[in-house]
Amino acid sequence: MKQVGVVLGSREVRPLDFWVAVPEGSYLRLDDLVYVEFPHPDPGRGCVRYYGMVDEVFKVYEGNTFDTDVFLAQRELLPVSVSYVAHVQVTRILPEEYLPPNPGAPVYLANEQEPLALALYYEGMGDRKMPVGVLKNGEVVYVNFDFLNGFKGGHVNISGVSGVAAKTSYATFLLHSLFHSPANPQKATTRAIIFNVKGEDLFYLDKPNRGLREEDRLAYQKLGLPPHPFESVAFLAPPRKTPGEILPDVARMDATPYHWDLVQFCREGLLPFLFADRGAMSNLGFLIDQVTERLRRLVEGQRGPGLLVEDWVDEVAVEGAGRGFEELGKQRVVSFSQLVRYIEFKLLGPEAAPEEERQKGDPLWTARQTRSTLEAFARRLRAAVGSVAHLIRGDRPGRPPDPLGGAAQVSVVDIHQLPAQAQMFVVGALLKSIFERKERDEYGGRVFVVLDELNKYAPREGDSPIKDILLDIAERGRSLGVILIGAQQTASEVEGRVVGNAAIRVVGRLDAAEAERPEYRYLPPSFRQRAVILPQGTMILHQPEVPVPLALTFPLPAWAMKREEVQEDLSAEALSRLLD
Repeated sequence: MKQVGVVLGSREVRPLDFWVAVPEGSYLRLDDLVYVEFPHPDPGRGCVRYYGMVDEVFKVYEGNTFDTDVFLAQRELLPVSVSYVAHVQVTRILPEEYLPPNPGAPVYLANEQEPLALALYYEGMGDRKMPVGVLKNGEVVYVNFDFLNGFKGGHVNISGVSGVAAKTSYATFLLHSLFHSPANPQKATTRAIIFNVKGEDLFYLDKPNRGLREEDRLAYQKLGLPPHPFESVAFLAPPRKTPGEILPDVARMDATPYHWDLVQFCREGLLPFLFADRGAMSNLGFLIDQVTERLRRLVEGQRGPGLLVEDWVDEVAVEGAGRGFEELGKQRVVSFSQLVRYIEFKLLGPEAAPEEERQKGDPLWTARQTRSTLEAFARRLRAAVGSVAHLIRGDRPGRPPDPLGGAAQVSVVDIHQLPAQAQMFVVGALLKSIFERKERDEYGGRVFVVLDELNKYAPREGDSPIKDILLDIAERGRSLGVILIGAQQTASEVEGRVVGNAAIRVVGRLDAAEAERPEYRYLPPSFRQRAVILPQGTMILHQPEVPVPLALTFPLPAWAMKREEVQEDLSAEALSRLLD
């Protein structure tokens, strides 16, 4: 036991916080864990022990009166002494007797195994301790896996400035711990889906990081995790827009291209994910639901990839015919643009007809909405053609992303080159599929979804189908085994219920204005101040069982996070050393 001071008697000593006088030759820092013990005032009741964390430290000259006395003290012309004090926020009292400790009681560092475990409630986690980083004193930080996998709580939210907070790196580190920690006994049935939103950074998770240092390997050893890249990864990418063979639109040619055929698009009810502004018009949401249901009925019994429609022919390709519709029997729709024109025909009638003869559209499709609403719907749908026509097609059988059906534990779904509307569609369609399959109990394992730029998909203001899916995951997902690891620069711009349902919250470097927002009130003032200057690789983590946030670091990812980090041509000896 290392004594680092005594309980200060010149300031109030309370059961939940007290001050420590630090003698010359000792020191206390922010985040240091300490404990103090004193006899219970009732004889025979033993001792009461307080555990706490240092959340404020300062030094001051005692014996000076004016600010300029510091110069006299430096020249040894004024007798002064240095007062070095630290404030301790109590995290735990054993037994739970809310008595103030005695002034003058010795204070010890809680850096040994038993005191540290008691201070941070580790002993109650048992075999559910999952390593998530390292404290400043070199000890491992754990979270209770039951608050991550949905048993007692679920979801993780990570905030921080882009490029500095290392949000994606830390999210992948959490997954690495998830797949290798003894806290997760169901590793074989655990799946993770990562949406790649920035360059092709995440397309090298299965490659060693050439920048890994010896101190990083030691940190992994301390954490009980192997310092090697992900071993079971599938890479999924959108197809190129070029005709002919369907090829992935990424540099990594072994990636699997994904797309939906027209029948899948209609049968699975994916039309709403092309509309990110459903709340912009009061009747638009009702019309979207109506058209979605009509498309679902249209494809009943059809196998695709194209679909058959009646009472319409598309004459776009006929020379001189222009853009028109005529009721001339059946036609096979083989492209998304054709499907859009068919929907327009059903909503607005044959555009080739003179104005006075133009029909008002099929009432089974229009839901008797006004023509202005129908035209607004059609304009938005036409605008989507350029963004998603290569993702929704009728020339080849569909191959949607299927993270739950493959053998890979981790699926990286690339969306970084897609327009914003196409990104919304892919994320919404995939999350809807995963959530519905879990509701039908078609997959029994846990599914972790890593989604950056959460403020774009679940903004605080507005209403959209993809936001509804994310709210459903945030509020009901943990009971079904769907866990969201969401990240964003500014939690203040994300729907409050999505952030509020995250049991574990992580903060990297924050913007100064953002740090003062109400969403970060769970952090004490000293932590909010520090969040503005956090270096890369340092995070502040808050979890339900520990009453104070913890500042931690995590080792450099052992997997490459971009092409330049890939370690090429490993020798057999080097590979063996890496995997040991």
